Amino acid sequence: MNNRNIVLASFVCVITFCLGCEADNFQKLDERKWTLTWSDEFSGSELDLTKWKYDIGQGQNGWGNGEYQTYTKRPENIKLDTGNLVITALNVPFGGANFSSARIKTQGLFAQKYGRFEARIKTPYGPGIWPAFWMLGENISEVGWPRCGEIDILEIRGQMPNTVFGTLHGPGYSGGNPVNIMYSLIDARFDDDFYVYAVEWDDNKIDFFINDYLYGSIKKEQLPGDWVFNQPFYMILNVAVGGSFVGFPTAQTPFPQQMLVDYVRVYQESN
Repeated sequence: MNNRNIVLASFVCVITFCLGCEADNFQKLDERKWTLTWSDEFSGSELDLTKWKYDIGQGQNGWGNGEYQTYTKRPENIKLDTGNLVITALNVPFGGANFSSARIKTQGLFAQKYGRFEARIKTPYGPGIWPAFWMLGENISEVGWPRCGEIDILEIRGQMPNTVFGTLHGPGYSGGNPVNIMYSLIDARFDDDFYVYAVEWDDNKIDFFINDYLYGSIKKEQLPGDWVFNQPFYMILNVAVGGSFVGFPTAQTPFPQQMLVDYVRVYQESN
C-alpha cells in the first residue's frame, strides 16, 4: 500500500485464475491445523479500541502514495453496523482534502510472526477507489519502509473490480517494483459479494488464498532482495481515494463507496 505503481518487472509472479469456475475450488479452513490467536467479529456497536487504532489525517504526500482523501474517525466514514465494520469513502471535502475515508491498524496492540491472517470482506469499486487489507513489520519505526516489509493480502484497483492483487514489498522490491500476484474472476466481481482473503505465512514462503483456495505463493528464494518477513507484523484496513496505484476518481466513480468487513481472524499453526 506504500508509494508505488504496480510495474510487472521480470521477477514479478503474475498468476491469473478463474475463481468459482468449479464449486470444488471453495474449501473450508482445516481448523485442526490452526489455533485462533486473535479475532474481531465486529459484533458490537463501536470499534474495539483495545484491538484497533485510527490513522487520522491526510498523511505526508498522501500517505506516501499521492492519495487524495483525509482519513477520519467520524461515523460517516467508519462505523459498526449489523455485524460488519463499514468504511465509507465520501466525495465531500473534509480536512483540506476533496474526499474522506478511514484507516485503522493494530500497531502497538497486536502483531504476530507467521501464521494465517484472514478477513471476510465485500469490496467497493469504481475508478480511483483503492480498498486494502495489509500488514507492515512491527519494526517500521526503527528501520523504516520498505526495510520493515509489507504484505498486501488484498488490494483492488476500483476500475478492475474482478481482480485482486497480493503483493510483497521489501528492500530491492518496493515502490513500482514489488513482487506480486493477481487473481481474476471471470464473469464476476469482488464487489458483488463477500470473499475471504487470507495469507498463510512461514519462514520460507507466503501463500495467498481467496475463499481458502490457494491461488499463488511467493517463496523466499524468488525475492530479488532480502527476506524481511521474519518478525511480527501488524494489520491495516483502509479505503483510499486516488493515488499512484489507481489514479484519480472519474465521473464514472459512484459515491459513497463502502468496504464491509465481516471479521478479521489470525491463527497460529497448531502443534
